[in-house]
Amino acid sequence: MTRSLGWLFLCATLLLGAGAVRADSIEVLGVGVEPVDEGYVVHADFWFELSPRLEEALANGVSLNFMVEFELVRPRWYWFDETAASEKLQVKLSYLPLSQQYTVASGPVQQSFTSLAEALRVLGRIRSWPVMGRDRISAGQSYVGAIRMRLDTSQLPKAVQVMAMTSRDWTLVSDWRRFRFVAPEKESR
Repeated sequence: MTRSLGWLFLCATLLLGAGAVRADSIEVLGVGVEPVDEGYVVHADFWFELSPRLEEALANGVSLNFMVEFELVRPRWYWFDETAASEKLQVKLSYLPLSQQYTVASGPVQQSFTSLAEALRVLGRIRSWPVMGRDRISAGQSYVGAIRMRLDTSQLPKAVQVMAMTSRDWTLVSDWRRFRFVAPEKESR
């Protein structure tokens, strides 16, 4: 009896582990913060695939909104960490059946693609995203940055939101990728 329970437990553990490896997560490939004249911008690369349920919803006219979240904090041993920056960027993926094209839109910028793979590649590539002014951080100080991307299910149509709450097929999120950032010393001009 205990041997069969052991096998049952092992099989259940393997099945749960296999479910965690499915393409229902976003991987953060890289992130960087770069100074520009006005302040600082973020460059990040994400990789993911859509589940068959998400692809079907997209093909049926449901737009998928992704939220990129960025935080920069200065750790303090004597008090709560100080938040230097906290920004969110929304990127929308849509499919237009008449033209058979996928569109990726972020703010006023919109691009069209003939394949889903190409649209996902561009959607996962964040470039020159302004996240803070130079006055938000102190030169020479050490900060901890964090970034992640997730499917924003709150932007789905109400009927689809109910399905999204009860199905793992609608869960698409990355872990927070943390990195160290040292503010550059002020340049003399």
